[in-house]
Amino acid sequence: MSLFWIVIRRLAEIEERMATSKKVITREEWEKRLNDVKIRKEDMNKLVMNFLVTEGYVEAAEKFRMESGTEPDIDLATISDRMAVKKAVQCGNVEDAIEKVNDLNPEILDTNPQLFFHLQQQRLIELIRNGKIEEALEFAQEELAPRGEENQTFLEELERTVSLLAFEDVSNCPLAELLDISQRLKIASEVNAAILTSQSHEKDPKLPSLLKMLIWAQNQLDEKAAYPRINNLSNATLEDPTV
Repeated sequence: MSLFWIVIRRLAEIEERMATSKKVITREEWEKRLNDVKIRKEDMNKLVMNFLVTEGYVEAAEKFRMESGTEPDIDLATISDRMAVKKAVQCGNVEDAIEKVNDLNPEILDTNPQLFFHLQQQRLIELIRNGKIEEALEFAQEELAPRGEENQTFLEELERTVSLLAFEDVSNCPLAELLDISQRLKIASEVNAAILTSQSHEKDPKLPSLLKMLIWAQNQLDEKAAYPRINNLSNATLEDPTV
């Protein structure tokens, strides 16, 4: 037998031993361990409120505040203003979105040149989408080109956007993703995060991060034990361990 096959066989034997040597934790034992972990309802409520506030569910946040007595860490009235900005971007009304941001806090765009450029870039995209070619060229030259001269990354993004004008059918061109709704959503999320940061609030909700930590922890534990695992995060059902 060749050395290669000897090594392969030995690795297979080691892997088999590791698999069979895993500790098996029954559902009963696992549930007992979970029940031993005490989590305060107050902390759970704060986690829910954090998600509602960050994602902008103002009506749900207000109802949850009344039902649970959990106070948000920002004024709920500001959520409506933030969502109005986000909705404006998602609908392609970028100029209106910029005005609303400045009404909230002029320093947001003054201190974030990248965000302002991306909003202006989206304005250019909307002009191209609506077939306003001359207006698009004038806007790119007067508003975006000077910023591109100061920043190489901005210049590359501007050149990529202006390249849309070279295609008669922009819906089928290689840069069609710039006209996709996902582009608007991307900029809307960037604006939303900037507003939250200006309000000294986390720009991302804590709940998704905790779910990512759960997945990571389970992957680490998989190497050492067989246990009731949560495979479907939407219903958090424990599944019996497989050996």
